[in-house]
Amino acid sequence: MIECVLKEIDGAVATLTLNRPEKLNALNYETVDALLAVLDDIEDDTHVRGVILTGTGRAFSAGGDIPEFSRSVAESPEAALRDFVARGQRLTARIEAFRKPILVAVNGLAYGGGCEVTEAAPLAIASERAVFAKPEIRLGMPPTFGGTQRLPRLAGRKRAMQLLLTGETFSPDRALELGLVNAVVPHDELLPAARMLLERILVHSPLAVATILTAVTRGINLPIAEGLAVEAEQFARMAPTADLREGLDAWIARRAPAYPGTWSSVVRS
Repeated sequence: MIECVLKEIDGAVATLTLNRPEKLNALNYETVDALLAVLDDIEDDTHVRGVILTGTGRAFSAGGDIPEFSRSVAESPEAALRDFVARGQRLTARIEAFRKPILVAVNGLAYGGGCEVTEAAPLAIASERAVFAKPEIRLGMPPTFGGTQRLPRLAGRKRAMQLLLTGETFSPDRALELGLVNAVVPHDELLPAARMLLERILVHSPLAVATILTAVTRGINLPIAEGLAVEAEQFARMAPTADLREGLDAWIARRAPAYPGTWSSVVRS
């Protein structure tokens, strides 16, 4: 049986590849469930500190599997909400709140749910061959994996509205301008560029990385006072750790830090 999500681990980086090229890596229920399960495994694997998510063939993901979704709609609104909407929102929320950096390497089409996964990830790099779209309106429906909420927060209300209400495609350069991706690179350089960016992050304390991811994700949509409380809470988690002590000691001694990377507290005399 062909796996719908491939996993390859190289050092501290796991590369996950959506693997339904004949369906443009459409996110059917099996693929979403498999991706969630793989993320659970990676979260528990202390050797893996960062994730690259990409696709096989000419698409990252063309979005939800429409024939499968159509069958759920035909069954009942409750079935469609349970099987499609809740599942897709669970995936994007998981990616958004993941405590290890996930970088989406957009290798081709990123339509619908594929675009929403890109929106949810903390980092993304696009190939020059990438094409984006929010085409759900062409099916007579709104986006359902978080696109009506995350894209306006990234791009601004009016610019997001135009994309959501027209369903028109847009280029990787436009995605960069809108804040949907961090960079656009030649196609052959996509995965090396993704890994290079991750490695620039992974030299730092994994605990500091996790607390930054959490503080931004939890705080970005809160009033500033509440966001600052989240920031302080995340610092309080770091304060007793050996990673913070090592970072401070290394800076004072002008040497490279060697982070333990565990939540155990420093023993103080």
